[in-house]
Amino acid sequence: MPLFMNLTEFNQSDRCEHFSCPERSVSPAVYILLYVCSAAVVLLTVCGNLLVIISVLHFKQLHTPTNMLVLSLAVTDFLVGAFVMPSMLIWTIKSCWIFGRDFCTIFWSTSSFLIIISIYNIALIAVDRYLALSNPFFYMNRVSVRITCVVIVFHWCVMIVYILAFMYCNGYFTISVICPRECFIVLDEVWSVIDLVVSFIFPLSVIIILYTRVFVIAKKHATAIRELNNHTRPKTQKITSHSMKSERKAAKVLGSLVSVFLMCLLPYFIYSLLGDFNELQTETFQKIIIILYLNSTINPVIYALFYPWFRRCIKLTITLQIFQTDSALINVLS
Repeated sequence: MPLFMNLTEFNQSDRCEHFSCPERSVSPAVYILLYVCSAAVVLLTVCGNLLVIISVLHFKQLHTPTNMLVLSLAVTDFLVGAFVMPSMLIWTIKSCWIFGRDFCTIFWSTSSFLIIISIYNIALIAVDRYLALSNPFFYMNRVSVRITCVVIVFHWCVMIVYILAFMYCNGYFTISVICPRECFIVLDEVWSVIDLVVSFIFPLSVIIILYTRVFVIAKKHATAIRELNNHTRPKTQKITSHSMKSERKAAKVLGSLVSVFLMCLLPYFIYSLLGDFNELQTETFQKIIIILYLNSTINPVIYALFYPWFRRCIKLTITLQIFQTDSALINVLS
């Protein structure tokens, strides 16, 4: 993901003059309010995604291929909240980078890695829903929790290799270009294009195409269900109808997840394609990135709103019932 600035057309003095670091003239009360709100956002992100992680890992009934992908996304969102959001919010509040050159490189590398992992997690969820709806018998017989976990591990490993290669080819292991009290790193122009394709264009194309197909198939299923409901049906048809309804509901919920993700991603995506970094305003860029990070905060809220099982799991976790014997076998889907 091209979070590294493509600023090679500037010389060092021009860059540092352009990216000024003004001091904010605000009252201490405003600073305190900003820090309290930032801490609340970080806490909501970390705790919300931690509840998702605990729920999916602890309750055996939730060990499904789809939920393994949700787990992978929740782990990514948790890491964003724990390791990326605090630095970004402090940078935004103080209007200056206070963590030094080395941490700047670590910060953007970690951020880029987690965001690209999130994008491909969403793409994998789109593939999962497409397979479940377009070929349910193949999905039930071939797509298992173990296979899904292997795909997720492979996906994380590939992204780690990609980010390491990205950093190595741009020289970030030895030098980071940074102005005093600012955190922007020069990106090679060729790698800027490569990264745009790998991080945005390809996964977003997969997400949009597959979810378009998912909603077309879901509409056909809705029509089929109505026809089945108008006739007396044998037991096997009732089971099929229930399965179709379940898959359609999952597609709608995860469709909401994908839609929110795309809305959070869209400002940065547009800025990457159309924005002129010669005219980059630091505060504008920071706000765009924060919107992107807020997706990690919103995801657990979506689960809580649409998944009854998640609300039950929250209750069981908060009341410490998960520490009881055989609590992993509790029926949270009923």
